[in-house]
Amino acid sequence: MNESNERKGIQLTRALKSRHLFMLSLGGVIGTGLFMGSGVTINQGGPMGAVLAYLVAGLLMYLVMVCLGELSVQMPVSGSFQAHATKYIGPATGFMIGWVYWMSWATTVGLEFTAAGMLMVRWFPDVPIWYWSGLFIVVLFGLNAMATRAFGEAEYWFSGIKVAAILGFIVVGLLVIFGAMPLANGDPAPMMSNLIGDSLFPNGISAVFAVMMTVVYAFQGCEIMGVAAGETANPEKSIPKAVRNVVFRVLIFYVLAIIVLSAIVPWEQAGLMESPFVQVFDMVGIPYAADLMNFVILTAILSVGNSGLYASTRILWAMSKTGMAPKALSPLSSRGVPLRALSITLCFALLSLMTSFIAADTLFMVLMAVSGMSGTVTWIVIALAQYKFRRAHIRDGGKVSDLKYRAPLFPYIPLLCIALCCSLFFFLALDETQRPSLYWGFGFIAICYAAYFLIQRKRGRELSQAEALSQV
Repeated sequence: MNESNERKGIQLTRALKSRHLFMLSLGGVIGTGLFMGSGVTINQGGPMGAVLAYLVAGLLMYLVMVCLGELSVQMPVSGSFQAHATKYIGPATGFMIGWVYWMSWATTVGLEFTAAGMLMVRWFPDVPIWYWSGLFIVVLFGLNAMATRAFGEAEYWFSGIKVAAILGFIVVGLLVIFGAMPLANGDPAPMMSNLIGDSLFPNGISAVFAVMMTVVYAFQGCEIMGVAAGETANPEKSIPKAVRNVVFRVLIFYVLAIIVLSAIVPWEQAGLMESPFVQVFDMVGIPYAADLMNFVILTAILSVGNSGLYASTRILWAMSKTGMAPKALSPLSSRGVPLRALSITLCFALLSLMTSFIAADTLFMVLMAVSGMSGTVTWIVIALAQYKFRRAHIRDGGKVSDLKYRAPLFPYIPLLCIALCCSLFFFLALDETQRPSLYWGFGFIAICYAAYFLIQRKRGRELSQAEALSQV
């Protein structure tokens, strides 16, 4: 890679097809939040509470995706919502959301390396975790450093394994519920007794709101579709198709899986010791259930790490092109990959990984707080950008019918999305254990805005000095 590549006309290539875009968004959504976190959601919110929480989160995801779809078809760039926010809301907000989103994903990627290494201990107990973590770092860096098409293919198969596992689980679960597959302990088929018994909301309706933020976190990652729009072939057709597929299939996968889990596993036993998926496989006596789910969860972790490294790299590269990040990160490799932005992102991911051991109670806590809030803030920015874009489009004499893809029910869709996202912060404030994340998250957002205006003031002084010198 060298500076002359840009002069040679090397650009990001539109090598991702519709199936890659769909699986990339799916890969960012379906992860450990479903495979591991769903049991805790059922245990805390109750069977129907968990289903209700996932339905509301799914509705919010739909609102975000249609807003992002309209923006991405109109402006299919690699910077995605960061570029949309810069143009339609303001450069300060674009600067803020770019750095918040980049840091969030880079932090998450760092954690995935350790999590993947810990899973390998089950099969190789004598091999140190750091060995496996190092191996996965090399693998994910290699996948992202290759041509975009190679990255897309890898993510396609990563996500495909997760989807196949969920579909297989749903089929097995339905057979168990209705008695076609007997339980190993000889108990009768549960039917709907666990799901609609006497404990629909065993911990009260307030518990449903308490777990809502956790459930919404599980859906965050769908916005990666917009980041990939700048490298997608025929975005006018691929993006609307991906929006439809991701929203409805994710809802089916998540909600059906939660219904099956809630119907088979009593809420008191869910999520206390292991993955609820493993619990179900154990209950029907399927051999090697733990090993099977260990492999699926490993794939899920690598998929999330792969998608996150891609998304954060593209956001950082896009900001470097507009002066919101160092210009030195803008050159592309001969394969059209922003290797410098990729390397810096990976270095930050490794630093965040080190803070989980060295400064777990200080810096690491701050990083996790910002990471946890960033997804919801990103969704607010996407909805606000779409609202302001549509208003500007109409004000400038454009017709809604001229838009190649448009969010329905304007302006209710973006306004409802913003309102629901803001309500999540209210529920977060009610929880004493999660309340500090609001302080750190909004504090970092304020720092980003302050940094932008300080940088702009410095640039203004330098420009004034340059103009003065030119007149001497």
